[in-house]
Amino acid sequence: MIYENTPRLETERLILRKLEETPDDLNAMFAILSDREANTFLPWYPAENLDDVRRHVRERYFDQYAAPAGYRYVICLKSDNIPVGYVGMSNDDSRDFGYGLRSGFQHRGIATEAARAVTERIRAAGYSYITATHDVNNPRSGEVMKKLGMKYCYSYVEHWMPKNITITFRLYQLNFDGCPDRVYKAYREKYPEHFIETLA
Repeated sequence: MIYENTPRLETERLILRKLEETPDDLNAMFAILSDREANTFLPWYPAENLDDVRRHVRERYFDQYAAPAGYRYVICLKSDNIPVGYVGMSNDDSRDFGYGLRSGFQHRGIATEAARAVTERIRAAGYSYITATHDVNNPRSGEVMKKLGMKYCYSYVEHWMPKNITITFRLYQLNFDGCPDRVYKAYREKYPEHFIETLA
């Protein structure tokens, strides 16, 4: 296992790097986190001000950068190196892989390009698997998972706070180590309503 924390990556169009505590990066994160369309399928409400952003990024980025290993990237276009989205993996045993983009940058292949680069880095570091989930009402996110080679495992129903809504999620998993039958079972064990869908 290679222990590294968010090493800088580049793709054809993108720079993937750590978030920096600068006015430019914080303002860019405010544009992402306050984008109501981009945050429709996320558990938190859109940010209302920079204080909301500072709290969010402290917990989800800067505190994570203090760990020995992790992958918490902002997605930047090479043209200006300003964050337009994010991609990364959680540090718990779910190894939950997630991504998001400002609405004006969606449907251009940016999420897939960024996610491929990060998953390949995670694979090279020696991790055995990642998982990802998406709301059944957000099938485009599931299409990104499929493009990464992730396989659908099961669906489950969760009551989400603070939005106080009930959502059906689909769990996808990508195993890097040649164990195709491994399935992350924690959500299935935690939530009593779970099932397997027949997907096209």
